[in-house]
Amino acid sequence: MTEERFWDTENEITAAKYTLRDGAMNMRDASRIFRLDPAPPKPENINDYIVRAVQVNDMTYFLYFLHHYEPRLNRKVYRFFLNEGFFQYDPVRFLDYKLSCVLALLECLQNYDPSKGAEFLTFAHHFIDNALLDCRRYEEAGSFRSLDEYKVTRGIAWLRNNSGKTDKEVVAQYAAEQNYSEETAREYLKLAGLNRSRVPFYATVQDEDDEETGEDVTSDDSWNYADILWNGVRAEAVQAAFDKLGYREQTLLEKRNAVCMTCGRVGAWNDCPTFEELAVMFEGSSASGAERAYRKAVDKLAALLVADSVLCSVRLKQKSKTKRKKEIATAVYEYQADRDGEWGEIVIDFETGTAEIHRLAEWDTTKTQAYTKKAIAHLLRLPNEKLPKQDEIFFER
Repeated sequence: MTEERFWDTENEITAAKYTLRDGAMNMRDASRIFRLDPAPPKPENINDYIVRAVQVNDMTYFLYFLHHYEPRLNRKVYRFFLNEGFFQYDPVRFLDYKLSCVLALLECLQNYDPSKGAEFLTFAHHFIDNALLDCRRYEEAGSFRSLDEYKVTRGIAWLRNNSGKTDKEVVAQYAAEQNYSEETAREYLKLAGLNRSRVPFYATVQDEDDEETGEDVTSDDSWNYADILWNGVRAEAVQAAFDKLGYREQTLLEKRNAVCMTCGRVGAWNDCPTFEELAVMFEGSSASGAERAYRKAVDKLAALLVADSVLCSVRLKQKSKTKRKKEIATAVYEYQADRDGEWGEIVIDFETGTAEIHRLAEWDTTKTQAYTKKAIAHLLRLPNEKLPKQDEIFFER
């Protein structure tokens, strides 16, 4: 690789400017977003630009690489869309996926070592595929805790839809193939079923000739909140608990979260009123008063869901703590399961990141200890200086 193959890094680079028509980007713009003008010279192997970027620690060479790699990246995103059944899509959606792939490339660049002998794209191929799947994961109506969980759910859904087998047979086959227990495979199949009805972030309508009109329908009033609420929390139970609240509590929750619990319409997050605006609605209240009322309404709704066995609750109460060098070294917390029964006690050692159970709460079983585990995990995640004197956490059964 010779020095003449690259531009002088002091040359001024002018990125290609795209033209917006009627405030919208077209597909040509989205597919040429990384084109440079003037174009950098093309080396025999565009991997030379990556090697150079690593050697001299200059990201200008990464821009040169993107200029030449962009057509291949476009084709990769196109193929992914076709495999997912997206035969029509808008430029903004296409660009979102593409930028996620570039972000994955930048993350890979930090760990790429040219001396290992592998080309950069060989090293980054897996991460680009993951970036595309991650974009798709966030478009799903379902809630997935991780990309790995989403991959597994896709796998068992594909088997269910293409094998022609019963759910019981699918669970048995997938558990054997992936070395899962049948109970775990059954949970993944259930999650795939919950995700069957999707609400896409990007949607356009078609005219009579099957041409896209460009009309945005993502704010359609026909949305049903049951498709949007968190997976596993039964919409019927949430509605029943909501109906038990007072008028003011219902209004605070609906207005602040931009949700209509009557028709199911979900509004734009930017349209949510501030606490000052909520205070004006309830004459005489201050912003802080409106916020306190809202927090109480949330707490009451959560308590109703706990009482109906939809959610689990862990109450925490700090009993004592010890400090070392102005930081909390250990803390003793009492905890209560589902707001009922005798309190248990745990000791958290923040220096070692460990915990010791002194006494189980009354409803925390000796086998699963689900409430203890949630309490410990929650406390260990908190910054040392923000440990609460009292707290409550909720989780799904």
